[in-house]
Amino acid sequence: MVSEAGQAAPPRHRLRWNKVPEVTVYFWIIKVLCTTVGETGADLLNEKAGLGLTGVSVLMSALLAVVLVVQFRTRAYRPGVYWLAVALISVVGTLISDNLTDNMGVPLETSTTVFAIILAIVFVVWYRRERTLSIHHIDTTSRESFYWLAVLFTFALGTAAGDLVSERMDLGYWLSAVLFAAAIAAVAIAHFALGLDAVWSFWIAYILTRPLGASIGDYLSQPTGDGGLGLGTVVTSGLFLAVILGLVVYLSVSRRDVTEAEQAAVRTA
Repeated sequence: MVSEAGQAAPPRHRLRWNKVPEVTVYFWIIKVLCTTVGETGADLLNEKAGLGLTGVSVLMSALLAVVLVVQFRTRAYRPGVYWLAVALISVVGTLISDNLTDNMGVPLETSTTVFAIILAIVFVVWYRRERTLSIHHIDTTSRESFYWLAVLFTFALGTAAGDLVSERMDLGYWLSAVLFAAAIAAVAIAHFALGLDAVWSFWIAYILTRPLGASIGDYLSQPTGDGGLGLGTVVTSGLFLAVILGLVVYLSVSRRDVTEAEQAAVRTA
């Protein structure tokens, strides 16, 4: 769903390799799984850790900061580090939205609007500085910084917007998942059949995977009386983490999501 959009500016201090994976079916599967873990993991930590929502938020933010330092220090895409950062940023993005709603009483309409504005600002500044939003060019510290800021606020926006839609429409977990899956399918059709810009198609779909994963996670984990399957947050989080781990190990070995340029260079080295 992603291709080049315009010419990338020739930045200083460019790294040899792109720092993010190719957008393959594996990418989207792991992304949805990470969003599910973000929802159920945040609920699990809030229930079991005994730290309260604020304490859990501080703890997970600190862990995310450590992993991002490792991610920035790598010289190329490393599946284990990259997807650990995505999983943690999913949890933190969820907690940011939950703190605004539950601790500060901010209406979902307000938080959704604020996150959308912040994300738009990130994209505008990113483009004005780098002349591209394509994830094929995450090969400088500046671009990687913008990338992770955008990822964080897509998760926060997706959480707030997903909760807003679920509350306003009162569809239940399963129908909410179907709704968001249909929206992602519509974006794919708009891109492949109608020529919607590849970069914007990617980021719109990226935002929509957050409420999709959250709806799936809630459907699996919540009690049957509340419309879920009653698996609980422990089982759901553990199951999805196991699948993520298996896929990341596979990608680390197979290198199926490494850019073609890097694979060609490795073969000829």
